[in-house]
Amino acid sequence: MKHTLIFIDTETTGAGYDDRLIQVGYRTTDGTDVNELYSPGRKIEIGAMAVHHITEKMITDKPAFKDSPVYKELEERFEKNHVFIAHNAPFDVSMIEREGLKVGPVIDTLKIARVLDPNGKIESYALQYLRYLLGIEVEAIAHDAWGDILVLEQLFYRLLKKVVEETGMNQDDAVTWMIEESKKPILYRTMRFGKYKDKHIADIANDDPGYLRWLLGQKEQEEVPDENWLYTLKHYLNI
Repeated sequence: MKHTLIFIDTETTGAGYDDRLIQVGYRTTDGTDVNELYSPGRKIEIGAMAVHHITEKMITDKPAFKDSPVYKELEERFEKNHVFIAHNAPFDVSMIEREGLKVGPVIDTLKIARVLDPNGKIESYALQYLRYLLGIEVEAIAHDAWGDILVLEQLFYRLLKKVVEETGMNQDDAVTWMIEESKKPILYRTMRFGKYKDKHIADIANDDPGYLRWLLGQKEQEEVPDENWLYTLKHYLNI
């Protein structure tokens, strides 16, 4: 394969604009494994701590990400257009780029899983759900950057195989296709929450467009708006 791939995951102090990296882990197809903790210069939110179990004590003596050798290595890799692969990649990309790096081509395995399930048969596209749905057997702790990378790597190759089988592309062209698909917003077809859970959004648009307009307003006010929901709601409301 001509592409160099970086399977990457981050853990952070929280999910807001002011939050920062505290763990970066990645594995590359040219033989590099990294899993490091960093001091972010701000407190870890308790909610985040409850998910990834990284405490203030664990990062007290750690360097800032910008001062680490990993920062320089990633900078060089991104300049060479090594492919950044993550699940729900916009979050990890945003966290990395807040540190001053510029990420190159990206594959979002969450988006690709959705694209390969056009009829919405899969109940959830969360990484751990897909892990068990697809029978991915790895020794991995959920919500730990390294554990998630091990699952991510196997998920990517499952998705790549499916793309190759369904399209007849070779692996390099399939990777390029995945990069292009990852740039596009997702058009959700089914409501996964609320009073219209499991209803087709097209039907809701016909029967209760006011609800979709209300939901659009809510989504626009989120601290980090979900581009996929904005795209979907505007699509069905013909905005």
